[in-house]
Amino acid sequence: MRILVSGGSGFIGSLVCERLRRSGHEVAVLTRRAAPGAGAIRWQPEAGVLEPAAVEGFDGVVHLAGENIGAGRWTAARRQRILDSRRHGTCLLAATLAKAARRPAVLVSASGVNYYGDRGDEIVTEDSPTGSGFLAEVCRQWEAATEPASDAGIRVCRLRTGMVLAPDGGALARLLLPFRLGLGGPLGSGRQWMSWITRDDLAAVIERALADPGFAGPVNAVSPGPVTNREFSAILGRVFKRPAVLPAPAFALRLALGAMADELLLASQRVAPARLVAARFAFGDGELEPALRRLLGRPVAAA
Repeated sequence: MRILVSGGSGFIGSLVCERLRRSGHEVAVLTRRAAPGAGAIRWQPEAGVLEPAAVEGFDGVVHLAGENIGAGRWTAARRQRILDSRRHGTCLLAATLAKAARRPAVLVSASGVNYYGDRGDEIVTEDSPTGSGFLAEVCRQWEAATEPASDAGIRVCRLRTGMVLAPDGGALARLLLPFRLGLGGPLGSGRQWMSWITRDDLAAVIERALADPGFAGPVNAVSPGPVTNREFSAILGRVFKRPAVLPAPAFALRLALGAMADELLLASQRVAPARLVAARFAFGDGELEPALRRLLGRPVAAA
């Protein structure tokens, strides 16, 4: 297949591109650079610039680009950038694909489990209604922006991704130092559910979604083993053989991070990958502790 990838140099996209190339696919990336090289196509999502002729002839498109939601405090301007980077970029890409003379068969577009909002202990699936909050609204508009592609007959798969685990980026990388030092612990009450997936499994989900016509509409890209934040902390502490009992009070997190603390750290999303399970997707990392030990090179000690 010929695959076009946005966000191809990022935390997730770089592995997706590598995996697709290893599988024998031809991969091109969308780039904002002024002079893209071989295998790259220029676009300017903020300015609405992407030529239909440039995206013709691809069999599939993977759309991962968007402002990092955890890179800084949510000022009003930053909130707007987070929303606009997803809404405008996705709408531009979907509309351009719809205008192309030779359209791709499939668009795999990122979204997030934040779509469901804070749901406490409720188990949610792809059929569950949306929730409330800033990130839920971002996800709604993000997904709605793919509609020009689906209206044009392109199969659209909207991946609602949980916390992506890898040792060199994302949330896990930020947790490693305090937990190695024995300074880790639960966030707030620790009762909030965390739905996660390893970066390797997410890349495999994306490759499957490109090839499998049964992958359409929303798909929860999470492992079948969600854990509470307290369980996550205990497991990560056990992996490092360090205590993990120093809690970070909710008021302190809110003081430091503002509204971002409530939606990124304290919200509870107990998400089931119902459609991946129904499709018999083979998770490489279905349980948290073995996944963390593999990622961090910490094998189980011999008995």
